[in-house]
Amino acid sequence: MVAPNANAGGDSGEGSTESVDDRWFLRCVNCGSGMRSLFVQYSPGNIRLMKCEHCKAVADPYIECEFMIILIDMILHKRKAYRHLLFNMLNLGAGDSKGILWKSSLLYFLLDACRFSLLKNSKACLDSSRSLLLSFLTCGKVMLNVLLGNFIFISVVLLGIRFLLNLSFDVSRYRQILLAILVSSYFKLYLVAMMVWEFPSSVFLVIDILVISSNALALGVVTELQTAGCLGVCFGAHAAKFFSDRWLLHLLSG
Repeated sequence: MVAPNANAGGDSGEGSTESVDDRWFLRCVNCGSGMRSLFVQYSPGNIRLMKCEHCKAVADPYIECEFMIILIDMILHKRKAYRHLLFNMLNLGAGDSKGILWKSSLLYFLLDACRFSLLKNSKACLDSSRSLLLSFLTCGKVMLNVLLGNFIFISVVLLGIRFLLNLSFDVSRYRQILLAILVSSYFKLYLVAMMVWEFPSSVFLVIDILVISSNALALGVVTELQTAGCLGVCFGAHAAKFFSDRWLLHLLSG
């Protein structure tokens, strides 16, 4: 069972000392309305799912689902699955997401480094005949590309969202958007398989398209913007990152 962190324990509300405001960070996966709680736990393994006051449907049926089912629905780009993951499972709205943010950033940068290495065909850098200095130099080039490319990507995303929502500078709000982008880039995990088996170069394009669509859906869930605006922001950010990658590839190979 996948249970939201903010709901552990609890009753029907009688005698509860937990702050009601802390629970409004949870969301109904159907309509996106705020929820005080998603389930009532009577005993271990015995829970009752709460219904949304707005749409009258069960607020989050994914609570009783295995993570594999949630992952399949995310691959199918179901908005409900993204709402469950971002708000009810990771509990982004609570603001206590720094640990998840650092871990997601590290994994994201490592996967991007794998992508750049595959594009550059830098398997030769692992050749034992090469000097240690040259290996460090190659790794430095990869990290430079990853840092610069993602700086451009994240800057375009945040500027685009700020323009569309007319946001003031709010660190917690931008942290939610950034974490939604990082978590929704899970399609990049396929790059690990590409380091083991050979794939045609067209697979990079397929992965990029899936990442863009997943990022746009996650942005729409977090910001409640229309799909067209989120797609425009994500496409522009990925295009800027693509051209910076190509420029650095040309510069570093020259």
